[in-house]
Amino acid sequence: MAALLGTDERDSGWADRVPHRLHTLLAAMPGPARAGLHVGAAAVEAYAFARTGRSLGALDAGSREEVMRALTGRPAVAALLDLLKVPVLLAAGTERMLWPAADPQPLDAAGDPPLDCVPATEWPTRTTADAVVIGSGAGGAVAARTLARAGLRTIIVEEGEHHTTASFGRRTPLDRFGALYRDGGATAAFGRPPLLLPTGRAVGGTTVVNSGTCYRTPAHVVQRWQHRYGCSLAEGFAEHLDEVERTLRVATQPLDVLGNNGMLALAGARELGWKAAPLRRNAPGCKGSCQCVVGCPTGAKQSVQLSVLPDACAAGAQIVTSARVRRILVDQDRPGGCAAAGVVVRRADGSELEILSPLVVVAAGTLQSPPLLRRSGLGSHPGTGANLSVHPATSVAGRFPRQVTAWQGVLQSVGVEELHSSGVLIEATATPPGMSSFVLPGVGRQLRGELEDAGRLATLGAMIADRPSGRVLGRDRTLIRYDVHPRDAGRLMAAVRAMGQVLFAAGAEEVLTGIASAPRVRNLAALDEALAGGTVRGLHLSAFHPTGTVAAGADPDRFPADGAGRLRGVRGVLIADGSVLPSCPEVNPQLSIMAAALAVTERWVQEAGGEGAARDVG
Repeated sequence: MAALLGTDERDSGWADRVPHRLHTLLAAMPGPARAGLHVGAAAVEAYAFARTGRSLGALDAGSREEVMRALTGRPAVAALLDLLKVPVLLAAGTERMLWPAADPQPLDAAGDPPLDCVPATEWPTRTTADAVVIGSGAGGAVAARTLARAGLRTIIVEEGEHHTTASFGRRTPLDRFGALYRDGGATAAFGRPPLLLPTGRAVGGTTVVNSGTCYRTPAHVVQRWQHRYGCSLAEGFAEHLDEVERTLRVATQPLDVLGNNGMLALAGARELGWKAAPLRRNAPGCKGSCQCVVGCPTGAKQSVQLSVLPDACAAGAQIVTSARVRRILVDQDRPGGCAAAGVVVRRADGSELEILSPLVVVAAGTLQSPPLLRRSGLGSHPGTGANLSVHPATSVAGRFPRQVTAWQGVLQSVGVEELHSSGVLIEATATPPGMSSFVLPGVGRQLRGELEDAGRLATLGAMIADRPSGRVLGRDRTLIRYDVHPRDAGRLMAAVRAMGQVLFAAGAEEVLTGIASAPRVRNLAALDEALAGGTVRGLHLSAFHPTGTVAAGADPDRFPADGAGRLRGVRGVLIADGSVLPSCPEVNPQLSIMAAALAVTERWVQEAGGEGAARDVG
């Protein structure tokens, strides 16, 4: 840690606490990710010993700096160092933000609306229901509300735990990070290049940890789904989007809490004559705490555990928490063919329970639903797990002559849509220190200096409307393969240039590119030169918003689900999460997923006859 972050006696107060914070973070990561980091650290140690005959810990500060600078000069090693820096920056950024206070200062928060949550350890070994919904995120919450309001006894099974708004206010952002994300935030897609692909795991799913940005599905995307793919759930999609927006109380973010990060993005776009505006968000009364991605500590962001699930519970739904669905039960001998019969659920202690039901709604998430279907003997369709679409993303930062303090204000505040028709959507996105997907350049004292001076940085992120280029593999554990398509690689490089243009136009003194060979540039010509000499593998990349792995469409050879979201080959199984979308939605997908889930379940209720639906399934 000392080698990556350097040493400076003047700031030992916060730096002394970094090792403990780092240890806590690593402990929350899955074993493979933790092992990978240890292997990387061992490789750095081996290089130091080969070069000096001594371990890094035995070297003085100057010698450690020399070794680390030598490593950064090797392009093949620079990516490894950036990987090792991620957890160090998370820990160091948290302590730097807290110093001199040792604990977070709670923000005022209203009480959460009531939910009927029951831990799996307290749930009976065998129960019955009219409908079981697997997952409580964007799609599962809407599906459960629709079914419960139709009079069906509905049980939601959620692998994660229920976290209250008050609990967010009592913990630092990093302390919440490991608890709210699957794999401690270390979920990765392997491919060329590899990508981090974080998703939430909690009551409320990824809506608990997303930015709160609420784009309506573009009309041309809806038309594509309906007419090119025969996805009938796209019919009347605008009305479903209207309903979801009302539920989430979506509105344009007011300027008063936008923050300097967003205001600089607006200023740069205005100088260029580019289309830009504050984003529409589901956060009425937002206080600008900039902590959306680790659970809103004020309750302003209307994640589904605050907006949709309370309605579902009021209509009679119950939520079983800390409960992982092992498989969907299927009755092979049912008249009319194979039909759903319920689910087998594993508790945290390894014991199991059964919930018998003639209707099962799969809303475990795009990355988890295909393995679940395979475990259940329902994943034989060649399209199951295929067609994985994500938003490959990259970010850059601009250093300004005055303080920006980007983490004071709305986390994702402004959309720059000038290049959206070309597949590039830029969003002004800031995070608590160290939590950005952007990795500060340098090692040792240089990296420490960057962290100390982070208050003068404004950050922009860009996501790409991709060509589905991935696949979700695995049965008991999810394995993700994703290769960035050559077309999308070009879009990512164009996105870096466009973000540099906005930042320079807003008055940035220099732009931090994320490119190892040219981490800082002071003008657009230098940025062009850096991009001309690099490839997409040289950028800091991540990915968000997976969709499409159990896609709905008319062609039975191509799509595992029919156009109404019903899984082919079995009766009584509906798909109601991001996996049902047949192609990239090209925007932050929460509204798209919720509208699709509403379409899938409303149609099922209408066709099955409302309150008599449970009887009609069998």
